[in-house]
Amino acid sequence: MSESLLDGLRSHEHWMREALREAEAAAAAGEVPVGAVVVRDGQILGRGRNQVEQLGDATAHAEIIALGAASGAVGQWRLDGVTLYVTLEPCTMCCGALLLGRIQTLVFGAHDPRAGTVVSTARLLQGNPYRHPVEVVGGILAGQCADLLRAFFRARRASGPAPAGDC
Repeated sequence: MSESLLDGLRSHEHWMREALREAEAAAAAGEVPVGAVVVRDGQILGRGRNQVEQLGDATAHAEIIALGAASGAVGQWRLDGVTLYVTLEPCTMCCGALLLGRIQTLVFGAHDPRAGTVVSTARLLQGNPYRHPVEVVGGILAGQCADLLRAFFRARRASGPAPAGDC
């Protein structure tokens, strides 16, 4: 592997660890452990973690919260040139938000064979009508991201039935 590819991988892993910290905080709050960070020019513009239960809001996914925080930080909804790091492959709603926010790059950890719509069940970011292509890098620290989700759901199953509708 070339040095520039190794540097890119190291950078992706660094930012994914930040997203994992958000996912761990979500788990500690009883939320599905998904975390996200929005990065531009080596700085985090926004952080997010699932807060669906806490806020009682089906749209309170990690990606949506992180994108909202980034928009607030830059003072506009157009997030040109940013990279979104998220621990789980985004769902339909979050893919729509990525397209509308003009995200340049999506880097995700674990694939979501049930609800992921980047590569697992659909390819919503390809050939999109907004003409803002999104570069996709998947599988960064996938094992750690998936392990966190598995542990959360294992503990949840052991403690009783889960609420319906979790992504």
